[in-house]
Amino acid sequence: MNITPFFRDLRNSYQAEIDDMTFDSEGQDVLRQRLAQRRKEMDFLVHMMEPSPEMVAVVFHQGFRFKHPAVMEHLLTQHSDELPGWDALTDSIELMPWAQALADVALKQPTGEWFLTISAGLEYMYHRHDATQAPAAHSDDEDHEEHGHADYAGDDRPDPVDSDDAHDAKAREEAGADWMVEQGFDRKD
Repeated sequence: MNITPFFRDLRNSYQAEIDDMTFDSEGQDVLRQRLAQRRKEMDFLVHMMEPSPEMVAVVFHQGFRFKHPAVMEHLLTQHSDELPGWDALTDSIELMPWAQALADVALKQPTGEWFLTISAGLEYMYHRHDATQAPAAHSDDEDHEEHGHADYAGDDRPDPVDSDDAHDAKAREEAGADWMVEQGFDRKD
């Protein structure tokens, strides 16, 4: 899979934002408290969705369940001006009830659908175990699993790092492309 520079750059910033929020000056894990505070500020944060989507997207941390990973894999190959609308992804993504309330606030904004699509992509990449991620990301993911933050516990899809068959990745990418065509988007070759 070929993640676009757009998503790669935002992923690094998103990871840094989560990392900054995780521990206080005494080394205590305060991520839940800081996320709760940030979520209360959503009415203000909507003004930052376009210029800094990665800073606002953290309000959705742990708020998505990805039902069709192939769709997300395909999404990450799109440029910022080629992203599908949020409605095209809703069959593939489940929002937690608390996250749906935040999404409703975002969707009232002109760039709300674009922002939610990006947020889903960033959160998907955050939890994705893949050799294309920076090596430090693996230890960060392990830390989050130890603290009970992993979203994919019990997920039965193959781990791309452990897969010795590139065919699986290609099949997922093709399935995502087929799904996007069914939604009315042109196939990218």
